Parts: sequence; structure tokens; C-alpha cells
Amino acid sequence: MTAIKQLIFDQFKTFALLSISLLFSIVLLTIRIKLTHSFLYLFLVWNLFLAVIPFAISTYLLSTPKLNKFVCCLWLCVWLLFLPNAPYIVTDLLHLNQRGLHLLWLDVLVISAFAFNGIILFYLSLIDVKHILKKHLKPKIVTVFIYSILFLSSFGVYLGRFLRYNSWEIVQNPLELIGDILNIIISPSQHLEAWLFTFLFGMFLTVGYFCFNHHTKTIME
Repeated sequence: MTAIKQLIFDQFKTFALLSISLLFSIVLLTIRIKLTHSFLYLFLVWNLFLAVIPFAISTYLLSTPKLNKFVCCLWLCVWLLFLPNAPYIVTDLLHLNQRGLHLLWLDVLVISAFAFNGIILFYLSLIDVKHILKKHLKPKIVTVFIYSILFLSSFGVYLGRFLRYNSWEIVQNPLELIGDILNIIISPSQHLEAWLFTFLFGMFLTVGYFCFNHHTKTIME
């Protein structure tokens, strides 16, 4: 508990700004509901909640340095399963096709606000895990691991958006999930969109991570 309190104190500004940003997204959605009398985008709140989970896990792990290594590995596996939920919100922009031009600008603003928070949560969580891994692994191994996670997350987003899998289906429906993943890997020519999406979205996340990480290092220096 003391470690958590110390972490919150050390990163109070980050948590405060993040809370304001999350609240602003909710306010925008509330305004849209009020103006349109529609709950069409209420699912964004659930998606944002899922995006908070990996950040909460990484924050917990970072604040508990004496955690058993085996337990830490289990938590990191859970973290990795939920991590794609954060950048996944970016693909919710596809829902704009369901709307006409009336207040379209507000729809763009609402989804963009939620997507922005998802991306911020994603990078904050990723950097936390990078700090955790640096305590146990060589820097080069950590770097390879982090960049691999960026593309794994991209693939996870594809599974969620286009194949409609959820994070917990690794437990509820593992055989079908693993089967679809193997089909994509074994027959790449039949799943070009999956590979293209994974690569391009992975590059999108990589460029963002490079900028975010560089900016974080500059501030710390």
C-alpha cells in the first residue's frame, strides 16, 4: 500500500491530467446523447474501461517491486491479453459509416477523444512495463520485446475488430481462437488483409511509441 501511495504521489500530475482527459471524453459523449437522444456510442465507455485495465495492471506491478517473479509473469500475461483493447478504440472510427452528416463533427470529436485516451493509456502502460522488464532483462532484449508487443497488439486489434474476438476468449473459446490464428499464420496469402492491417497498424503504434518515449525521456532529463 505504501508503494502505491508513493507511486501516486510521484506521478500525481500524470494521473490528474489523465483523469481530466477521461472525464472530458465522458462529457463529450453526454453532450452527444443529450443532443441526439441516442445511446449509439455508449459502448465507448465499456471500451475505455477495457483500455484502463492494462494500465491498472502495469501500475500495480510497477508499485510492487518485490512481487514474486512467477506471479509477475502471470500478471504480464494477463496484461498482454488486455493491452490491445487500448489502441482498439482507434478502429471505432469505422462506426462513423453508420451515421449521416448531421452532427458528424461531434461524432468525430467523441470517438477521437476516446481513441486518444486509449492510445495514451496504451503508451503509459507500455512504458511502465518497459521499466519493470529493465530490472530483470538486458536493455536490448527489452527493446526487442517492447517493439514485438506493438505488433502483437496490432494483431490483437485485428482479431477484435474483424474476427470479433474478446480478450477473455482465450479462456472461454481457446480452440477456435487458436485455430483462426494458425490459419492466418499458415496461409498468409489467404489472409492478406490481416497481415497488411497488422503491419500498418503496428507501424502506426511504433511511430507513436517512438515519439511518446522520446518525449518522456526528454522530460525526465
